[in-house]
Amino acid sequence: MPRKRRRVRVEYEDIDAETAEKKIKAALLKKETSARSSAESLPWEPVNWRLQFENIKAMRSERSAPVDQMGAECQASSTLPPNVSRFHVLVSLMLSSQTKDQVTDAAVKRLKDYGLTIENILSITEEKIGKLIYPVGFWKRKANYLKRTCQILKDDFDCDIPRSVEGLCSLPGVGPKMAHLAMNIAWNECTGIGVDTHVHRIANRLRWVRKPTKTPEQTRKSLEEWLPRELWKNVNLILVGFGQQICVPVSPRCHGCSNSSMCPSSSTKNK
Repeated sequence: MPRKRRRVRVEYEDIDAETAEKKIKAALLKKETSARSSAESLPWEPVNWRLQFENIKAMRSERSAPVDQMGAECQASSTLPPNVSRFHVLVSLMLSSQTKDQVTDAAVKRLKDYGLTIENILSITEEKIGKLIYPVGFWKRKANYLKRTCQILKDDFDCDIPRSVEGLCSLPGVGPKMAHLAMNIAWNECTGIGVDTHVHRIANRLRWVRKPTKTPEQTRKSLEEWLPRELWKNVNLILVGFGQQICVPVSPRCHGCSNSSMCPSSSTKNK
């Protein structure tokens, strides 16, 4: 005997046009919120940063910027006792703040000619140190920092520089930028990105920071959130030279920059 088919009753919701429109908007909003939430869960990174970085490395291929010839990397020497070589790197970094590489390099050379060792610096007055390092920026203050640092290195670190960011930052006039660079150059240990005014400026111009930053230290923390760690060691040297030759502080040479078409700050855009 054939089975009777069961009738299914279909009920239609009786809604007006206004209610239907509200439901559609609510569904779209839910979908958009879900998509935004998924995007925010992914690691943030700047648009086109890999291509921009490769372009910068290509523009820096000649290594002809002042930092390449006179930066702190140039002060390390395999012919000196390791602790003395490391001390030279630290001194160069301490004198470099607010000072052009050419001026810093000349001051370090005068110190070396006099005898740049912890013992020799401790044996002379701050006035003498000041005369040797003048005209580096804030030379009087740096003469004081250098004298005090040498005493600390002798008393607490066996006439060597500290092998930690914390130890280096405990020295007078040494901040995170110098500490990370000293760890990288003197100890060959990459503990963080060295961010000076050049790196700070370029990172903001290229929008390599999630939000605009006001200080180099803020920029360092922002860069370290997304920049692959294998690039931390060399990014300072690459960007500093780029900032000295092309992406200069005033009137950057955007027409000669390979990134001009994709740089948010380029003066060549919309022209």
